[in-house]
Amino acid sequence: MRYAIYFTPGKDDPLGQVAARWLGRSPFARDDARPIGVDGFSAAEMAFHTAPPRRYGFHATLKAPFRLAEGRSESELVSALDAFASRREPVVVERIAVARLDGFFAIVPQVPFEALDRLASDIVTEFEPFRAPLTQAEIERRNPDSLSPAQLKNLHKWGYPYVHDEFRFHMTLTGRVPAAEAPRMEKAIEAFFGPLLLEPLDISSLALFAEPEAGAPFHIKSFHEMGRARERKTA
Repeated sequence: MRYAIYFTPGKDDPLGQVAARWLGRSPFARDDARPIGVDGFSAAEMAFHTAPPRRYGFHATLKAPFRLAEGRSESELVSALDAFASRREPVVVERIAVARLDGFFAIVPQVPFEALDRLASDIVTEFEPFRAPLTQAEIERRNPDSLSPAQLKNLHKWGYPYVHDEFRFHMTLTGRVPAAEAPRMEKAIEAFFGPLLLEPLDISSLALFAEPEAGAPFHIKSFHEMGRARERKTA
């Protein structure tokens, strides 16, 4: 069993619902994947292009997948995340965009956003005591020879290369798309998501995802409203 702390829109959020149709799967459900054809891409092509992010569900990584440290329990982790979320205020990203990062497409903030970076860094640090040390096999899977010195240091210290100064918030929509197909894919994404890409992104919750066994789809174990968002729901 591995756990991860992600941001994902709420179950009824329009962006999350459209992203679930795009990926062919929602992390809130245990249903089988159902890829669909999209704007010139057949269902089979979409199944191929969205396979990597489909396993994780629509999300942004805040604390990358980890095994629980010895002596820690799932219930303790859930309680800690609930307490952390209650202390934090929502973050609103006013403008988002579709970007191609290292060959894959993702939804990202249009400009760097300090409050979001700070939230991610605090989560990495706060929940580090719950993370078991990486095994040598886990380190090798990160292809350490390809990492920068800062990323390699992060991998050994925090279990993931892309944290703190190396962090970039993104919600992945595809695997790596060949350059020749990239313009067509970008057009398909923009048409599919439409006006949702013009709306602010309200980061008002945190979710604990779980991978029951190696290679299995991740699903949401617990969902936690943040600060004022929680107060609004309970008022």
